[in-house]
Amino acid sequence: MRSIVDVSPVPRGACLGAASAKEQQTPDTSDRLDVTVNCRFVNLVSQEGDFVDDRLAERVAAAMWAEDAASVGLGMRIVDVGAGRATVEMTIRDDMVNGHGMAHGGFVFALADSAFSFACNSGNVTTVAQACDIVFVAPAQRGDVLVAEAVGRASYGRNGIYDVTVRCGDQLIAEFRGRSRQIGGTIVEEHA
Repeated sequence: MRSIVDVSPVPRGACLGAASAKEQQTPDTSDRLDVTVNCRFVNLVSQEGDFVDDRLAERVAAAMWAEDAASVGLGMRIVDVGAGRATVEMTIRDDMVNGHGMAHGGFVFALADSAFSFACNSGNVTTVAQACDIVFVAPAQRGDVLVAEAVGRASYGRNGIYDVTVRCGDQLIAEFRGRSRQIGGTIVEEHA
């Protein structure tokens, strides 16, 4: 049976408390194994020197998602994934707001980190973060739908650099830079 991760679109510009009760619920994804997304082809070279296409990136994301209790528990949704890139979104819930009444920066970081993770693993070589930093540009508010877009910028040896932009509609919320390190092994069987 083929299951689908919730990738339904959330209206852009849904900022400052526009989340519905449905958006704030954590979906049951225990039986979800596949990700269906809209993708465009981007060339990426795997460890073996082969071109990686978006279908492989989708399979990798689906396998990772099935084990990603943190992203699922925070209500994140994969919007798009492809070779060297990923877009993930999350609605700021009541339990994600700090003492100033705005989104806690740790949750914004977690969203950016998850997008980074799906992007840097899209080539099907097990890859982890070796360093990350974030610049908070504007506060996010309760109910805001944040969208994190991760893009690979450079790779050298087993290392990579990825930039993640976090937005709420057209408003820039944060810029994140992640440095990745391939540790070997694969996430899915490539010829399945």
